[in-house]
Amino acid sequence: MRKNLFYVGLIVMFLLSAVGHYAHWNMTLQFVLSAIAVIFVAGFLGKATESVAHYAGERVGGFLNATFGNAAELIIAFFLIKEGLFETVKASITGSIIGNLLLVLGLSLFAGGLKFKEQTFNARLGEHNSTLMIMAVIALFVPAVFVGAEHFTVTQDRTLSLIVAGILIVSYLLWLVFSMITHKEMLADKEMKADHDEEPLWSKGKSIVFLILATVMVAFVSEWLVHTLDTFSEQFGLSELFVGAFVVAIVGNAAEHSAAIMLAMKNKIGAAVEIAIGSSLQIALFVAPVLIFVSALMGNTMDIVFTPIELTAIGVSVFIASSVSRDGRTNWYEGFLLLMVYVILGVAFFLV
Repeated sequence: MRKNLFYVGLIVMFLLSAVGHYAHWNMTLQFVLSAIAVIFVAGFLGKATESVAHYAGERVGGFLNATFGNAAELIIAFFLIKEGLFETVKASITGSIIGNLLLVLGLSLFAGGLKFKEQTFNARLGEHNSTLMIMAVIALFVPAVFVGAEHFTVTQDRTLSLIVAGILIVSYLLWLVFSMITHKEMLADKEMKADHDEEPLWSKGKSIVFLILATVMVAFVSEWLVHTLDTFSEQFGLSELFVGAFVVAIVGNAAEHSAAIMLAMKNKIGAAVEIAIGSSLQIALFVAPVLIFVSALMGNTMDIVFTPIELTAIGVSVFIASSVSRDGRTNWYEGFLLLMVYVILGVAFFLV
């Protein structure tokens, strides 16, 4: 009965959000409808991901969730780049990284930790994730320092941005080869035993179809919600930086929030960590660099130079997330600490 009510709510809210958008209803009403629709669609995506993970394994399932969840952000960023709103794109990238590392991971560890005293996953995976996160910080930090200190020309700035973007994409693709193929067994979650008594929601084929359908729905609802943000930010006096780094990022990460928390509460913390940290790594090492090349193809190259505020937020997020996840053991208090850092950054961004 509850499942049926969920799917009825999903369809009704998605349709209402669509009608509100295309019929040009009041912007505040559109925002509320789209926000509620995002919650339902994210829940649908979480169910589809969990079903796919049953067949593909937790790591692949987590990777798929991160990839499909980031598809919405990539689509939104594409339209922002088309409009030349580079600063909003960078703010949303920053928000996505810190949102996944602090909010998604924090809520997952906190929720899972309240139910299970201690949760464990492969410590080697935690170590490699930490190293990759530091690599991402270095790649974002170096251009900002050199371009600012040496007063690079526009041509030098764009050349450096394209080269760094290319290196990050190659590094991410090789990480997928390393983690999914050549060292798959070493990074597998051996301590996590599959629950063979728990049947998947759908067949393998239906799970994949629903995963794709849910992603498309997330992309549409996210775009409708972002369309209302200008009016929403003006009405509540929010800065463009805060809206990009927190409001847009939270909306874009709604799918990861839902799926990661659900998995953590089922003691599948390995998959939850893969979703949260894997999504951040994908944003920093793949999505952001791809957007650099996309902007270049459009004739106006976006550089990879982030502001000191954005770099500080990313740096502190990586530092504490790395400290928490490196040992492969988590509890509710570590989740609480991640959430508190997120609140600190949120207040600081709000006051900018």
